[in-house]
Amino acid sequence: MISFSECSARERLALIVDDGSFHEWLSPAMRLMSPHLAQLGVPASFDDGVAIGRATLAGHEVFVAAQEGQFMGGGVGEVHGAKLVGLLRRALRDKPRAVLLLAESGGVRLHEANAGLIAVSEVMRALLDVRAAGIPVIVLIGGSGGCFGGMGIVARCADHIVMSDLGRLAMSGPEVIEASHGVEEFDSRDRALVWRTTGGKHRWLTGDCDVLVEDDVAAFRTAAIAALDAGRPVTLAALEQEHAKLAARLHFDGDEAVALWAALGIPDANRVPDLDVAGVLALGAH
Repeated sequence: MISFSECSARERLALIVDDGSFHEWLSPAMRLMSPHLAQLGVPASFDDGVAIGRATLAGHEVFVAAQEGQFMGGGVGEVHGAKLVGLLRRALRDKPRAVLLLAESGGVRLHEANAGLIAVSEVMRALLDVRAAGIPVIVLIGGSGGCFGGMGIVARCADHIVMSDLGRLAMSGPEVIEASHGVEEFDSRDRALVWRTTGGKHRWLTGDCDVLVEDDVAAFRTAAIAALDAGRPVTLAALEQEHAKLAARLHFDGDEAVALWAALGIPDANRVPDLDVAGVLALGAH
């Protein structure tokens, strides 16, 4: 068993796709770096924190991208975002079986916020174009940095999301909520609160995540292969169904995830944070 959360972006890619099949585009040797960080005296990375390319998964051609959470928290800047957009636009041209995104990001970099925000919007547009062309977009979330901000929105635009119980997915990160609204609103140091609000188990139980797996690269690979046929057509009916689910949550009368689980009809909801993945799956919440 190899921990997904402890691997670097390229280690994850190498272990998820077929052995030796990953061919990187715009590799670090090309030194494609953010032009903004140097101006601010901030160290840059030769790949701007994301690896992109093509590979095979169970023999099928896929386009892949993996964000490096160890570089600026996987934050999206102009170059980082442009690489993701370029990957998605090439998918429209070359028609791979699927696009695989290994997401680990705190969102847009504050150092180049405007450029990063524009980049994220372009990523979302390109992702939806790929889905509309019938190419599934599969997101894997299991890094220690989670998937927040603009990348949290990008993930929810995808066809299929796979998470581990260590993964986290949300719009605003715990520290951002606390800084904006105070510790009384959200204590970012309360790890139990953080994970039962943004963690993989909570996201799976509430339907924001399609598959919950162990923190194991092999488990993520198995789930990614299974998701190759999990494309969801972008239709008005599908969007209305998602909106109805979200509207139902807005009328939920409660301020804790545990109460939400109970409202969803999940038995013994108070025990959920302590269950292993097999135990969560046994609840049969879907």
